Amino acid sequence: MPGEVPRVVLVGAGIVGCALADELTDKGFTDVTVLDQASGLAVGGSSGHAPGLVFQTNSCRSMTQFARYTVEKYTALGCFDQIGGLEIATSPERLADLSRRQGWATSWGVESRLVDADEVARLHPLLDRDRLLGGFLIPSDGLAKPVKASEVQAQRAIGRGARFAFGQKVVAVETSGDRVTGVRTETDVFPADVVVSCAGMWGPVLGEMVGLTVPLVPMAHQYVFTGDLNADAEALARQPILRHQEADLYFRSHGQAIGIGAYGHKPMPISAHDITGSELPFTEEDFEASWESAVELIPALAEAGVDRGFNGLFSFTSDGMPLLGEHPGLKGFWVAEAVWITHSAGVARSMAEWIVDGQPELDLHSSDLNRFEQVQLAPDYVLERSCQNFVEVYDLLHPLQPMESPRPIRTSPFHSRQQELGAFFLEASGWERPHWYEANAGLPEVAEVPARDEWASRYWSPICGAEALVTRKRVALFDMTPLKRLEVSGPGALEFLQRMTTNNLNRKPGAVVYTLLLDEQGGVRSDLTIARLGATTFQVGANGNLDLDWLTRHAPDDVFIKDITAGTCCIGLWGPLARDLINDVPHTLDTRKGYFTAQKAFVKNVPVTALRLSYVGELGWELYTTADLGPKLWDTLWEAGQRHGVIAAGRGAFSSLRLEKGYRSWGTDVTTEHDPFEAGLGFAVRQDKEFLGKGSLHNLTSTKKLTCLTIDDPHSVVLGSEPVFHQGEPVGYVTSAAYGYTTGLNIAYAWLPSEIDDEVEIEYFGRRVTARPAPEPLFDPEMKRLRA
Repeated sequence: MPGEVPRVVLVGAGIVGCALADELTDKGFTDVTVLDQASGLAVGGSSGHAPGLVFQTNSCRSMTQFARYTVEKYTALGCFDQIGGLEIATSPERLADLSRRQGWATSWGVESRLVDADEVARLHPLLDRDRLLGGFLIPSDGLAKPVKASEVQAQRAIGRGARFAFGQKVVAVETSGDRVTGVRTETDVFPADVVVSCAGMWGPVLGEMVGLTVPLVPMAHQYVFTGDLNADAEALARQPILRHQEADLYFRSHGQAIGIGAYGHKPMPISAHDITGSELPFTEEDFEASWESAVELIPALAEAGVDRGFNGLFSFTSDGMPLLGEHPGLKGFWVAEAVWITHSAGVARSMAEWIVDGQPELDLHSSDLNRFEQVQLAPDYVLERSCQNFVEVYDLLHPLQPMESPRPIRTSPFHSRQQELGAFFLEASGWERPHWYEANAGLPEVAEVPARDEWASRYWSPICGAEALVTRKRVALFDMTPLKRLEVSGPGALEFLQRMTTNNLNRKPGAVVYTLLLDEQGGVRSDLTIARLGATTFQVGANGNLDLDWLTRHAPDDVFIKDITAGTCCIGLWGPLARDLINDVPHTLDTRKGYFTAQKAFVKNVPVTALRLSYVGELGWELYTTADLGPKLWDTLWEAGQRHGVIAAGRGAFSSLRLEKGYRSWGTDVTTEHDPFEAGLGFAVRQDKEFLGKGSLHNLTSTKKLTCLTIDDPHSVVLGSEPVFHQGEPVGYVTSAAYGYTTGLNIAYAWLPSEIDDEVEIEYFGRRVTARPAPEPLFDPEMKRLRA
């Protein structure tokens, strides 16, 4: 379609569809048709009944940025009352958490402040002052007007050429080959080059039409209107919107009445196929506990009573994030689902950038439709996790806190051995991953590990530190099975990977290369470790399903990409005695081969692919074999390692060791919003070859860099996302952090202005801790141990 304006059909005329029509037409995609089965804008879906409260603060940076833009846009369009947002605490635990939340707001650029109980009572005079301990005030929060916002954005889009068609129930999405060609309704056919599902809770139904799992669950959520209070309606209208998260409640004014939203009831899921309207009958019995908590906080409600209520439907996902992106197997079919009013305009802007420009400005990996592993798309999994997200929506959640069910789902072949050693498991992408082993509780190194405060010591043990120290002193086995592994093969494999990545892969078989995937704008999509195992066969160590999706989308017909993770397993054998351990086992491994090499070999009776590299900065190998031989490989190494003091070590030790070496974690330290050079990864970029995104690297004007900090107080172990201050002003935020048990340094990495080279402060639960930039890596800067 060179030179032509693509034909776009949006399915759903709620606030997301209207916002996206506005953003697309503003970017020049003016041939836009918006279809809806209802009779008008924002009718029948959740936009019509949404109370419109916008609280911007979120632990996820992109979600906060979505909300910030929504506030800015709707304010400019006259569809937003910026009356502020107030979160309150009635317990010490919640008061402490408000400090953490205020830190997030500062990190992501949202002005906010903590207020004392007297200020909370002044802002909301009807609250019971004796119950209050303090609050968190965001002046720019407030009330969106969803129906008006939908109408205003629709009219702007219509003014640029968009069309809205109502009473159009979609019955099919038409395709040709691997491309979408149109949308068929009960009465018409609408040709399209791009189709975007903005159908909200009906998204799964539309997904089924194109063989796509849209993993969301429509859920009922209770909302009531009280009777009139004996209060000034104008004064009520000026009060900030209110959240009482300890009781799973939020409040806003409606004239002299109060609207109350409640998450305290049991989950009420409904199948997308069974939805006939967005409001279900109110179930009074489910609201009883919430009403009691509301009256305790606002005693005047007792006299006003409940006038009416409803159970309104909206979408929940298994990880609480939106579903954004393009169908992995059908070009031109996009999804913008599980999007709340709070994030609607921000999501629409990013989706328009993605569709029109090929890449959104914000990093969207945590919202990408294709982020899930296949096992995470099982209907029972989606239902159970989504219901649990509803239950926990206002809970105090630790960054490491896992869902408890359904578990276990994915276990490595070493799982039974790990259980015998008392492994404490956390879960990620469905995998059970040991974080430490109780069998190591008796190690003398445990006594060398500094204590932590109560928050930082959750889902942690001093055993983590002992395991890190033993890895540096002797040798340890790490289960690396959960890390995504791809096999890329075929006649065009080398040319393809050369074009897709930044480093030079044209090396002899047996070479291992660290390299980057960039997007068209030069942002870092991922970092990969690629081993050339043969002339046309490569093993790719990836970061997750998004890498598989990206490579598959770009692969030509003579390249074959296969996810081999489930059929294989991996042990990281690392430590200064790793070579001694291997030499005590009958093997065919050439232990003289240098760093970043690969070889096929046997370790006693087990065939392995051995990669001479280490993410913890020690001598050793990643040893891969097939899943059926995993237990034999573990037992062989474990038995031979006893005379060398071998231990099993977990992710707690791993995280500390990798930060001591300054190794980046994609998605945490580095994303598409960062270029390789500011991220400290320029060494992986070869300017003497062509690769995707290279052209954009010539125009970089970066003013920030990923900076290694050491914290003066060894006990102040920050966990990530905390704001960083320089000379009293917020200047950046922490990405990864851990205590370095070998170096004795408390470490944090942070994005900071490039010119900062002196003392900064990190805000941790409302208090400032001093930190200083440090040269990296902090451990073994000459790489002598890795290359031993």
